[in-house]
Amino acid sequence: MTPLIERDLRPQDAEAAWTLSIEAGWNQNVADWRFMLTHGKALGVVDDTGTWVASALALPLGARLSWLSMVLVTQAQRRRGLGTALLKRCLAHVEARGAAAGLDATELGRPVYLPLGFRDLYRIPRWHIDRAGDPVPPPADVLLRPMLEADLVRVSTFDVARSAMERGYILAHLRTRRPDLAWIAERDGRVAGYAVGREGRAATSIGPIVADEEGIGLALASRALAAAPGPFLMDVPDTHDEVARWLRAAGATSPRAFVRMLRGALPGLERDRHIIALAGAELA
Repeated sequence: MTPLIERDLRPQDAEAAWTLSIEAGWNQNVADWRFMLTHGKALGVVDDTGTWVASALALPLGARLSWLSMVLVTQAQRRRGLGTALLKRCLAHVEARGAAAGLDATELGRPVYLPLGFRDLYRIPRWHIDRAGDPVPPPADVLLRPMLEADLVRVSTFDVARSAMERGYILAHLRTRRPDLAWIAERDGRVAGYAVGREGRAATSIGPIVADEEGIGLALASRALAAAPGPFLMDVPDTHDEVARWLRAAGATSPRAFVRMLRGALPGLERDRHIIALAGAELA
């Protein structure tokens, strides 16, 4: 049996670890890995050649929450408990911080997380979009404009009040990385919604989008999708029927879904009314 060694994953390991998500068919690119490894606690396993064969990561979203993701095991090393062992190590790190743990589970991953104390919050279909749908104007009293660096403090304050996640550093990273996808909605000079996104390995990911009303969120999604060529991915809680109808009309399909799950307590995380689109399973 090949000897395996557990190690911390560090930012300089981003390109080597990327092969794990490529093998799984996931959409992350090297920039995603480098960002998560810079800001999160990541563990991995290497074989005797120094190749990464498993990973897991906990990304802090304020003092009360960490987001778990990138639980990956290469095909040849599966069914040896590597992914579960790394996940438990990340959970121990989160517990030591006194924080709750959240994640977005695939259909295959959910049965693994339930016995570990996670519970379901809501379902999130993943939409595959080849092109932007028909333009959607915002409500008459709402202005859409590109998001500026100077908007980030207000946007982050707006976001935490509606998402329960303290992720201002993620929003700043995404706005800097793809300013063409970053939009803000204002009503009477106050933030009423925002959208950001990023390029991925195979598709552009649109989200998070957070808005006071679904109509505002849909207008933001329309503007962001129109700003770049497809294809796109967009994770939309299944309570947003208006957004789903618009996506279907544009020919989008939703072949699979995630389930948002939580271990511990974080009031407000279960509310999806204002969460029009997620940042993807790895960035919440």
